[in-house]
Amino acid sequence: MAEISLLDRARTIATPKFNRWLVPPAALCIHLCIGMAYGFSVFWLPMTHLIHVADPAACAGQGFLAQLTTTRCNWSVPAETHIFETFIAVLGISAAIWGAWLEHAGPRKAGFVAALCWGGGLVVGGIGVTVHQLWLVYLGTGVLGGVGQGVGYITPVSTLIKWFPDRRGLATGFAIMGYGGGAMIGAPLAVWLMAHFAHQGVQGVSASLIILGAIYVVVMSIGAFSFRVPPTGWQPEGFTSPRAGDGGAMITDRHVHLDRALKTPQFWLIWLVLCLNVTAGIAVISMASPMLQDVFGAGLIGRAGALSPAEQKAAVVAAAAGLVGLISLFNSLGRLFWAASSDYAGRKRTYYIFFVLGIILYVLLPTWGRLGIPGLFVLSVCIIISMYGGGFSTLPAYLADIFGTQMVGAIHGRLITAWSVAGIAGPALIASLRQYELDHGVPHAKVYNLTLYIMAVLLLIGLVCNALIKPVGEHHYMSEDELAREQALQHGHGGGEAAARGRPGIGTALAWLGVGVPFLIGVWIALSKGLALF
Repeated sequence: MAEISLLDRARTIATPKFNRWLVPPAALCIHLCIGMAYGFSVFWLPMTHLIHVADPAACAGQGFLAQLTTTRCNWSVPAETHIFETFIAVLGISAAIWGAWLEHAGPRKAGFVAALCWGGGLVVGGIGVTVHQLWLVYLGTGVLGGVGQGVGYITPVSTLIKWFPDRRGLATGFAIMGYGGGAMIGAPLAVWLMAHFAHQGVQGVSASLIILGAIYVVVMSIGAFSFRVPPTGWQPEGFTSPRAGDGGAMITDRHVHLDRALKTPQFWLIWLVLCLNVTAGIAVISMASPMLQDVFGAGLIGRAGALSPAEQKAAVVAAAAGLVGLISLFNSLGRLFWAASSDYAGRKRTYYIFFVLGIILYVLLPTWGRLGIPGLFVLSVCIIISMYGGGFSTLPAYLADIFGTQMVGAIHGRLITAWSVAGIAGPALIASLRQYELDHGVPHAKVYNLTLYIMAVLLLIGLVCNALIKPVGEHHYMSEDELAREQALQHGHGGGEAAARGRPGIGTALAWLGVGVPFLIGVWIALSKGLALF
């Protein structure tokens, strides 16, 4: 029973000396680990060359189902890439299923479960690579890892929102920035591990997955056990809760229950806002490298005539890889910048910026391609991706403004299903339209024009949905008795007004260094790759 009680929410209630700035580093421990999801493409090609001797005749034309169980044939990239779609889909489903449980279980228990699922899923996936069973990689990395992704993604949100009612955007921006930046750390580490454990020309994919899984279990567990929750009634010193409608920010100091939130038009309008913003952004992320190569080709390098065809091709690929590095950087930093900015501009106005500026940039991208200006093309893509990331990080604060903080983690979990839908729709849409254009003789430099204009239309619909979001009706809020019952389920205690007033100290500085140094290393690597463009 001691181990169970150690994970209970009641054991995480902050003491009077606790400082709230210790919570964002704990959140970053989790998000920097699960953010490796965006870097998983480094495994696809190495996983297609795991078997040295494969019978070409027997393996030719092998379908997806056959590849799930074969031990004699190498897997194809299309068969592997569905792993990403699997854990993104499971992320949304698991966040929706266990969001309400998280509110009652607390961030320590939920974070530890996420650590076991995500890290353990990678270990199971590594074993699947060892025995060459693709179905086991799907089960481990895709399904079990997807559960870890979903629970881990929403775990810090509710806690951060309650600790930072005065800086909701900044606090959640710090944490969710980690999800965008996780690949900047994890992907280079995975590449190094695969090269280090390579044997007879076969990359060490299995060892890399298992070692990463073990590292993530440890780091995420440190984050989970570092979480503290504020006592019931706690507020920052000098904080005055804004009323709904103040400055157009639509911030409420009341609370809506999860069951009622799902019945409001506001929930579904915000669901559409997220889905449309993510669909447009993730489509660009999924095809960024081939898009740059298709649109500009040798124009990416100003000295194409001085290079051999092989050198020219290598230089173009390197330049495109630089864009991928910059995308990771802007995806991460945009989450912090836009979320922090929303504390001043308001959440609704911030999303207006996302949609209006996004429409302009999507319409301009084909123009930059036609005029042969790769610099402006890259800059536009980077701004688009910063707003893609900013949409994620601004969302929890938007939900807290509209529905209150009591069940924001559970509501956020249900709304993340929009990401699952967009994560499949966006890449599928841009890939299928690209192939359609190629099949109908459209030049490579123009195959994305139609897709980019369609994305602009999707953002226009998102702009309309955002404009329709208003404060929820009075009848949706919980009564004082309902709120008291819900708070009792969380095993909190009152008297929080004078609690948790500790000042930042050496422990706070060490916690920030622990997550800051790896993140800055990832930033340096991304910038180094980005220099290839110039």
